[in-house]
Amino acid sequence: METNELKNNIRRLRFEKGEMTQQQLADIAGVTRQTIIAMEQGKYAPSLPLAFRIARAFGVGVEQAFEFTEKPRTENA
Repeated sequence: METNELKNNIRRLRFEKGEMTQQQLADIAGVTRQTIIAMEQGKYAPSLPLAFRIARAFGVGVEQAFEFTEKPRTENA
């Protein structure tokens, strides 16, 4: 079974960007504030276009805003 994990640095980046509010980021990214909240809590994985819009809002690359960890599959005998 594969266990992939997507973490994000959105909260940290918001504060580094002059304490940007969740609503301000949502407006820039074209989503609701609830979407930003869910992403920060790790309950929602953004689409690739949304991940790019969020990264660009902070002036960073996607891999600085999001961290993807892929764990190898284990085969059952």
